[in-house]
Amino acid sequence: MINSGVFNYVNILDRAADASWARNEVLNNNISNATTPGYKRKDIRFESYLENELRGSGSLDQKVDRIKLKNLNYTTYTDLSNYRYRLDGSNVDMSMEQAELASEQIRYNALTTAINSEFTRLKTAMMS
Repeated sequence: MINSGVFNYVNILDRAADASWARNEVLNNNISNATTPGYKRKDIRFESYLENELRGSGSLDQKVDRIKLKNLNYTTYTDLSNYRYRLDGSNVDMSMEQAELASEQIRYNALTTAINSEFTRLKTAMMS
């Protein structure tokens, strides 16, 4: 994390990339444990924290400037819904997990591309 207002977008993108990477690991773990009797799938919560931080009036730049990075941590939770996809009580749906994993990999690549673009933009601005 870089402690400067100039890097607010980079810091937020960095937190989002960390959450995405963690979700990738959690989804892989769900897939690995899909046949474990009674296993309950896990997931990551991050987007709702980001949405809460971006609420309020003003431009996106103003909202980003007001974000408290300490509030942008992800949490892991266990999906205790009553949905069961297996007779042994596991609630892991392999098709859904694989689709979510593919989506998360795309998200992570987009976030790292956005971080690189921000650094390129800052570099260009410094050289002008």
